[in-house]
Amino acid sequence: NYQCYLQVSTTLQDDDSSVFACLLSFHDPHIGNPKLQLKSADVICRRFLESPYDEMVAAHLRGCWALSIDDFKEVYVCQVLTVQAFVKAFQSQKDDNWGLPLMFKLVLDLREFADSVDKEMSRTGRGKRGEMLEKAADTIMSCFRVCGSDGRSAIGVSKKWGMLFLVNQLFKIYFRIGKLHLCKPLIRAIESSTIKDQFTLAQRVTYKYYVGRKAMFDSDFVMAEEYLSFAYSNCHSKCKRNLRMILIYLIPVKMLLGRLPTLELLHTHNLNQFADIVRAVRTGDVQLLNKALIKNETFYIQTGVYLILEKLRAITHRTLFKRVGHILGTHQIPLQAFLEALKSQGIDDIDMDETECIVAGLIFNGNIRGYISHQHKKLVVSKVNAFPPIAAAS
Repeated sequence: NYQCYLQVSTTLQDDDSSVFACLLSFHDPHIGNPKLQLKSADVICRRFLESPYDEMVAAHLRGCWALSIDDFKEVYVCQVLTVQAFVKAFQSQKDDNWGLPLMFKLVLDLREFADSVDKEMSRTGRGKRGEMLEKAADTIMSCFRVCGSDGRSAIGVSKKWGMLFLVNQLFKIYFRIGKLHLCKPLIRAIESSTIKDQFTLAQRVTYKYYVGRKAMFDSDFVMAEEYLSFAYSNCHSKCKRNLRMILIYLIPVKMLLGRLPTLELLHTHNLNQFADIVRAVRTGDVQLLNKALIKNETFYIQTGVYLILEKLRAITHRTLFKRVGHILGTHQIPLQAFLEALKSQGIDDIDMDETECIVAGLIFNGNIRGYISHQHKKLVVSKVNAFPPIAAAS
């Protein structure tokens, strides 16, 4: 026991906090040592360590004790105390970012324990969804404020190097609890940073992934494609799970912009849920699109892409109507021809008025260049590029 405290004391005098970070990490084997699972270690910690490091270590050892009896809520409380004590120490370090590796470990453990407590509370019905994660976000924000406000230190020792890691952890929380509006000031802070392109590639990939997803939900599909494409292109090829997660959002965005994925890509990443969607959009098969949305509805809703895929209905209509126009070979296309095309696909609950509304919507969105002659029940299309590329309309 005493050797452990001496090791902590010695580590604090080193220039690298990576070792100290391991000593306070719940991913380190020491948490299984019964001698370090102490319900109360305040007195002995004060004997060997200065404040606030004694508070950090005492809270961590109590957390080890709580973890040994599977009291995750108490572990979470202890981790909050550890982070709060760390912030005191971090603030006092002028022109020094020695504590960044330690902060990374502490914050990661905090988020994971908050998530575990939330799941347990949700399972037993003893709390609101996301309550602990939201409180954890407040604690993480205290670290972010320290890092973001360090504007006077030389860049090599600036605490600003911790900003993107913290932002990514906050993104994970805000997306989990459904409070995406809280991401906006974080994005603004990173985008205005002079070192935004100098963070580690792994951190930038995670950042681009979440910002791309937010852009998608905000209907900014061009930005969504840019950020998600960066994340996909720079994600390590061995991280199959991460590549699949990125593609779940990148594929619908690209389809909305007129670029359909290959079936080989879908098969490689086990995303065959999109296969019929792709076939429907490519061939203008509205009925197949409807069936695919129903068949994989649970997957689309759970991943949050259902409403995005619904937008593909307009593109599918455009493809179908374009085929009808090519078959008839005229720039004055009877609306009845569109109605018959829809009914031929088994869509019986549709009439002329609804068909006219669909065509009007396609004209309004730029998918068709022309106008409707309501009196003659015809669509009069431009003689040049009547059905512009989807990307242009988007």
